[in-house]
Amino acid sequence: MYRDDYDGGFSREKSGDDVYSKPVRAGKRTYFFDVKSTKGGKDFFLTITESRRRTENDGSFSFDKHKIFLYKEDFDKFAEGLQEVVDYIRKNCLAGLPEPQDNDKKYSSDVNFDEI
Repeated sequence: MYRDDYDGGFSREKSGDDVYSKPVRAGKRTYFFDVKSTKGGKDFFLTITESRRRTENDGSFSFDKHKIFLYKEDFDKFAEGLQEVVDYIRKNCLAGLPEPQDNDKKYSSDVNFDEI
């Protein structure tokens, strides 16, 4: 978890192999899209982390994390698959629901993983 996570609670410094990080807060979850370099620093990959704050019975809290490592040779197929599934859900599973408002952020398929 990073310094700006949940208003600074339980923070730590980023490790040296982190190149870029984009946190996305979505309700009770935060998603981190992190560009990392390999040990040699000549190659890069993406990690996608879901972090969810969980309150324990004693009132303390912890974070559940789930992480995916995505390598450059898989960027295009991953993006295509994600877009296909999102389009399917919007077309077939959310029929009859109101369209998002103009101020709502929409999923964009114009992600260029080569720029990462």
